[in-house]
Amino acid sequence: MRRLAGTLALALALALSLAAGAAGAPSLEPYRGLGTWIDIYDDAQLKAPEATVDRIQARGVRTIYLETANFKQSRDVVRADRLSRLLDAAHARGIAVVAWYLPSFQAGGRDLRRSLAAIRFRSAGGQAFDSFALDIEWSGVRSVALRNRRALDLSRRLRDAVGPDYALGAIIPNPRGMELRRDYWQPFPYADLAAVYDVVLPMVYSTYRGDGPAVVTRDVTRSMTILRTATGRPDVPVHLIGGLGDELSGAEARTFGRLVATLRPHGWSLYDFSVTAPSAWAALRALGQ
Repeated sequence: MRRLAGTLALALALALSLAAGAAGAPSLEPYRGLGTWIDIYDDAQLKAPEATVDRIQARGVRTIYLETANFKQSRDVVRADRLSRLLDAAHARGIAVVAWYLPSFQAGGRDLRRSLAAIRFRSAGGQAFDSFALDIEWSGVRSVALRNRRALDLSRRLRDAVGPDYALGAIIPNPRGMELRRDYWQPFPYADLAAVYDVVLPMVYSTYRGDGPAVVTRDVTRSMTILRTATGRPDVPVHLIGGLGDELSGAEARTFGRLVATLRPHGWSLYDFSVTAPSAWAALRALGQ
């Protein structure tokens, strides 16, 4: 019965997504509400995908953000068999799955090929990922101007390949962090990226700059202000990634939860599932869906 209920819930979500696409706007439903993250280094989670999905479902999670590869790997999709099992298990329980990939922005077609490999991936049960998000954070291309050109070229080519009705997410560094560390990525192409992507997922990792609720409040509120002004879109859809789950104290996690309730982003999460503490889950789940 649980699997049947999950399948029906997923079917309803897909129907809403198709209706949105027919109206000319991609559905952002996969990015709504509580999410969690799994990367290709989470061996314990990927070793037993079905059990992992069961634990994720028990936390009240609506969406799993699942890394399919990064530019350092030898394959376009890493551990495809285990990703397939996790995708099938998640969809059977009514949980959406968004694929993500970390590009290098080096010359050549590898980044586009691997992004499209995730989008075109099909599980053993015939399931596709519900959306795709590009992880725009690598600074290996030292020239910021060149890095921006390549990031935007990749993004636009990706959009051209999937069309206007497919929801794309841009995972970006902490806007507050980039404001403070101007040697990392300034200027950052907020407005240009917002013209390509449907939702922005900022990595607001406040614990990199200090401890305590005040630090969380400052980073989250300032990051949201930067996003809404620099993109030129006060209503830009945002999925807030509130930090590393094992570095936030209970008080910090509760503060993040209160900020989510006040700022009302499209969705929220911590990184990643394997390290998020029970106190943090309690704070996030209390926000509802």
